[in-house]
Amino acid sequence: MANIQIENLTFTYPGRERPALKGVSLSIRQGEYVALCGRSGSGKTTLLRHLKPVLAPHGKASGTVTLDGTDIGDLPQRDQAARIGYVMQNPDDQIVTDKVWHELAFGLESLGCPQKTMRARVAEMACYFGIQDWFHRDVAELSGGQKQLLNLASVMAMQPEILILDEPTSQLDPIAASDFLNTVRKINLELGTTVLISEHRLEEILPAADRAVVMEQGELVADAAPRDIGRILFEQNHPMFAAMPASVRTFFAVGGVGECPLTVREGRQWLESAIPEPVRVPELPGKVTFTGEEPAALTIREAWFRYEKDTPDILRGVDVSIPEGSFFAIVGGNGAGKSTLLKSVCGICRPYRGKISVFGKNVEKYKNGSLFDHCLAMLPQDPKCLFVGKTLRADLEEMTKDPEKIAQAAELCQVTHLLDSHPYDLSGGEQQRGALAKVLLTEPKLLLLDEPTKGIDSFFKDKLAGVLAQLRFRGVTIVMVSHDVEFCAKYADLVGMFFDGQMLTTDTPRSFFGGNSFYTTTANRMSRHRFRNAVTAEDVAELFQKNQEEKA
Repeated sequence: MANIQIENLTFTYPGRERPALKGVSLSIRQGEYVALCGRSGSGKTTLLRHLKPVLAPHGKASGTVTLDGTDIGDLPQRDQAARIGYVMQNPDDQIVTDKVWHELAFGLESLGCPQKTMRARVAEMACYFGIQDWFHRDVAELSGGQKQLLNLASVMAMQPEILILDEPTSQLDPIAASDFLNTVRKINLELGTTVLISEHRLEEILPAADRAVVMEQGELVADAAPRDIGRILFEQNHPMFAAMPASVRTFFAVGGVGECPLTVREGRQWLESAIPEPVRVPELPGKVTFTGEEPAALTIREAWFRYEKDTPDILRGVDVSIPEGSFFAIVGGNGAGKSTLLKSVCGICRPYRGKISVFGKNVEKYKNGSLFDHCLAMLPQDPKCLFVGKTLRADLEEMTKDPEKIAQAAELCQVTHLLDSHPYDLSGGEQQRGALAKVLLTEPKLLLLDEPTKGIDSFFKDKLAGVLAQLRFRGVTIVMVSHDVEFCAKYADLVGMFFDGQMLTTDTPRSFFGGNSFYTTTANRMSRHRFRNAVTAEDVAELFQKNQEEKA
């Protein structure tokens, strides 16, 4: 018997004509690991929430969802809580207590577990997830990665049969995300827990999954083994193919023959067999866009900042100069101080030592909000911070009453069809695009972006890159904090590594990511034994073709 059976599920949000889910039928067996893929707004989150009745959205629904033959809505509340675990996209949305150990025990207390059982399970989860060292800490002190791991441990303490994860790594740095996904895979393999995970990062998800299910506009368009899904999407010329692992994209881009590689290891073995030593063209020619002699749009000199008098410094002598017209990406681990740096530029966090200048003028000398008058704008990490209206249109009208400008911004960010929706009814990716449209209406010369690719699909990432290219063509300087190393490697002019409150190093994407072993792209890990500084799937495909031509 299937663990979960979804039959002809259709759902429409209030005030919407187009259903968010259209006749979805899906069977998930006990112990399976299923990856749910799809573009932003395709219905992934809506589908997942229907598997946890207390989180099911309000609207008109038809069809059935059963768990071991029982309608999921008829399950007692206690069974729903204990048998179905759910980890949300934003770690802060799920945490309800002040201390780590309180959070681990909260679900068990709610289920009325005996104290002896509760203590044993909390201790077990703390050991299993490596939480012992921060067991007694305040939750507010944890990094994003630690919070998400705590959420997973708290859910697993209730020993659920099914674990549902809605883009759980969207706010984690690459190393924390990898650790988190390895833990999820371990839970599936060792405990037999059924896993259903929605993700835009598929590099590590697909190799671990038993099946991949692709959604488009509320419908299932593909359901196959991970190794086959790339071929299916490639043959359909589907936009989701752009989200496939670098090994898959490279294989099909060069017309690979035989079985498609899925993992980094398989991709490396395929390259080594297809291009034997010696490699005739080991590296693409480098390009230097900025020499360091250009005028600076943003200059930070010896900036120090701490949130409270007796707490450690978050910024520790930050020193960086960002050229006008450049696209500067800042990468680094969770809790390193990247977001604090952007807030310092905006004046939200004021360094107690050092100097910050925007276009050669100290930010302290911008009076009466002139810093934000066609000069500086920031897209925060949480797009909900910007929404104050009952519709997205009302939010955009807050910035300008010019309907033509609103239409242009909405079209640019692909939210025209969402203008009459409440911002909180949108998916995470749609909220991100709506917030970007609002920020762009300020027409800034310096644009700060804090995790702009969080929650958006690979298709819109390419669109976002086009938007940023248009802005740069107009002379806008872009500073982006991101965990998306693939996006930074493909589109940024310069990349800076932020660690321990400082900007440690700045270099071009090829040199930066090509020199790292772990903080790099999967394309580089796959190809570094044959090519130098190939950091995108496009780089690898181009070098592959050049070497094939040389060999011919």
